[in-house]
Amino acid sequence: MKKITLSILALYIGVLAVFSQTKPSSDSAYRQRKLTFSEANIVSSYYSQDGNNSAITGGIGTEKLTDFSNSFSIKLTRVDKKWRKHSFDAELGIDNYTSASSDRIDLKANSSASYNDTRIYPSLNWTMEDDKKGLTWGAGASASREFDYLSFGSQVNVAKKTKNRMGEYGVKLFTYLDNLKLIYPIELRTGAFIPRGEDYPMAARNTFGSTFSYNQIINAQLQISILTDVILQQGYLGLPFHRVYFTDNSVHVEKLPDSRLKTPISIRASYFAGDHLILRGYYRYYQDDWGMTAHTISLEPVIKTTAFFSVSPFYRFYSQQATKYFAPYQQHTAANTYYTSNFDLSTFTSHFYGAGIRMAPPNGILGWQHLGALELRYGHYSRSNNMQSDIVTLNLTIK
Repeated sequence: MKKITLSILALYIGVLAVFSQTKPSSDSAYRQRKLTFSEANIVSSYYSQDGNNSAITGGIGTEKLTDFSNSFSIKLTRVDKKWRKHSFDAELGIDNYTSASSDRIDLKANSSASYNDTRIYPSLNWTMEDDKKGLTWGAGASASREFDYLSFGSQVNVAKKTKNRMGEYGVKLFTYLDNLKLIYPIELRTGAFIPRGEDYPMAARNTFGSTFSYNQIINAQLQISILTDVILQQGYLGLPFHRVYFTDNSVHVEKLPDSRLKTPISIRASYFAGDHLILRGYYRYYQDDWGMTAHTISLEPVIKTTAFFSVSPFYRFYSQQATKYFAPYQQHTAANTYYTSNFDLSTFTSHFYGAGIRMAPPNGILGWQHLGALELRYGHYSRSNNMQSDIVTLNLTIK
């Protein structure tokens, strides 16, 4: 993984060198219209969690997991003959994780292929901004692949500013077409579910969604955004290696409905309290037709100690009411049509808090002018069922 990170970094530096070279030309309009390098971002994070409610072992057992994630993105821009700005964003993400709970798909194994996996997820997005008309168009495609999962996504979006340019309406339509391998707990692999080598049966899961947004500048200090989503999922919506133990101690594979409709709504606000303080707030209400409801509240003040250095402590509170299909270990019965012991679908509250620092000096980080910004964030997550996690993230911006 370290070799991959260094190779991508070297590639970006090379791209940066190419686009940083300016060929002399007397035609300024041509220089403005050609494809130019805008910025590149390198984001690395380390995530670690532990708990005692693994869905793989029926709602009990270790949830220990670590994940090392790297994403690399580059943005190119150009202006066309109508002076519309086109932006092209390409990103490649690579995650490598180890999971003690996934290793328990085979209860007798000391270590198996499920213990460690790598996920690769590239994406490409295009945006066109027409300042004269106050219109923004966009489209994108993405993919994600790991051992037992393959996903393809696409999206289109459009935004229109109000007449006075103080507000903006937006609509985004997106879809994800997924295929997952039906890797059942080893003691439940019978009949068609006994794989030949790695020839596992497959199941489809499709997601279709839309986001409607409105952004408004209230005054020089206050801006707000309102977003609402309508998301429909269809297909195999559980995971085949999630065990459920009934009251009679029999073991079953998690079973959930083959459709799920989600309708969250949220509001964001940013208040500029002065040259040294920005207050950011967020609230989200979530509900779906599985009976789950949830509330999210977060606050993040950005404290600028200088024009080029800021500190941003943050806190997020989350409260969730369980889906009607959830019950803990050995609480389901044969009378239940659908059943899960996945504590992600249970009733719980959680807290996520931490802080970030950001540096963006005019002469670059450590005197390197092209390294425009550095951001480091740490967060600690705690859930009322004793699941804990920590995450450290480093973001470098190259201009």
